[in-house]
Amino acid sequence: MTHALNLNAYLARIGYSGSPEASLPVLRTLALHHAQAIPFENLNPFLGLPVSLSLADVERKLVHEGRGGYCFEQNLLFGQALRGIGFDVTDLAARVLWTQPDDAKTARTHMLLAVDLGGEPYLVDVGFGGQTLTGVLRLQADMPQATPHGDFRLLRDDGQWRMQSRIQGEWRSLYRFDLSPQYAVDYEITNYYLSTHPRSHFTQNLIAARPTPLARLALQNRDYAVHAIGGESTRRRLESTREILQVLADDFGIVLPDTPTLIARLDALL
Repeated sequence: MTHALNLNAYLARIGYSGSPEASLPVLRTLALHHAQAIPFENLNPFLGLPVSLSLADVERKLVHEGRGGYCFEQNLLFGQALRGIGFDVTDLAARVLWTQPDDAKTARTHMLLAVDLGGEPYLVDVGFGGQTLTGVLRLQADMPQATPHGDFRLLRDDGQWRMQSRIQGEWRSLYRFDLSPQYAVDYEITNYYLSTHPRSHFTQNLIAARPTPLARLALQNRDYAVHAIGGESTRRRLESTREILQVLADDFGIVLPDTPTLIARLDALL
């Protein structure tokens, strides 16, 4: 990548005012700030707009235009910010198991990051929608690890790792991965499929998610859920395009794209 990320602008976008240094406490704080400030959203593929993985384009969209993005955009930006601070970062890929059996054969459609701190490996992932990590996980099997938004754990079997989160007392698998480094071309191919193919859930459904200090917010099409941390979930169906626009802007903090297809696409959800 030849584009240099504006680190100060990124830190301002996520509301981080501390000293940026390559330490575990800073990594934890950055992961939480990023996840809460930059929402997961798929408006570009949903509206038929391109999803560029050029760092300059990702920075413009997520940092300067007040938008969010999905896993490739989120973790590409986060990874470059971490490298700019001095962290040792490796890009990884995962096979999503969410809503699938644990032995499902799925494609590598998700991006996550490994961070080495003094020889100790950790995982960060600011781009997994409604179950996005808001903390940092030590790469250690069979050990529940607390984050600001719930417990996670890693399982290991035959060289493969499996990420799980505890939801309503039950461990549910999110994805399966190994530690093979990935390159920009690996993500470009998958990104093109996810952002353009008519069978991609990102082109067919409106999706947004954001953790707040008290809850996880999740929107799929017209179904809006607020999952309180350590409490109950509330759900409601949005009844108008105006209500969808308001929730996207006010609750998820998305500066909506100025495109004539937006209203028509949201109207179609009704």
